[in-house]
Amino acid sequence: MTGLDDIDRAIVRMLARDAAQSAGAVGRSLGLSQPAAWRRIRKLEQAGVLRGRRLRLNAESLGFGVTVFLGVKLATRGRVSLEDFERAVSAIPEVQRVEHVLGRYDYRLRVVARDIPDFERVLRRRVMTLPGVGEVEANVLLSEERRPGPL
Repeated sequence: MTGLDDIDRAIVRMLARDAAQSAGAVGRSLGLSQPAAWRRIRKLEQAGVLRGRRLRLNAESLGFGVTVFLGVKLATRGRVSLEDFERAVSAIPEVQRVEHVLGRYDYRLRVVARDIPDFERVLRRRVMTLPGVGEVEANVLLSEERRPGPL
């Protein structure tokens, strides 16, 4: 898609706030018919501007009271491929996000746990046993003021 017009941008903003809105609701708020809104949403999806609709769960309400960001530096790059590490770490259910980053660490992980002892179990039995893991630094999330949103 080469460019977005004002209506496309408005649709993106609306769906970023509430992805569960129907095409009819989007159309009504923008002065479009339901079919016209649906066609525009479909066009944005086909162009890759909109990539799925996500349900955001409240981890704390589900019993996961601790979020920890882990910086992971791989010990030896030559012996373990990045793909092997990524595949193994992505299989850990408590790991919500895996980011390959540039800097002191090779990866940044977002990990949820029920409490600190549960996090320690995940760290010792799952993360530290992954192929190639060298140095690990943990930062416990104290509060989150803003969740990631639209660009």
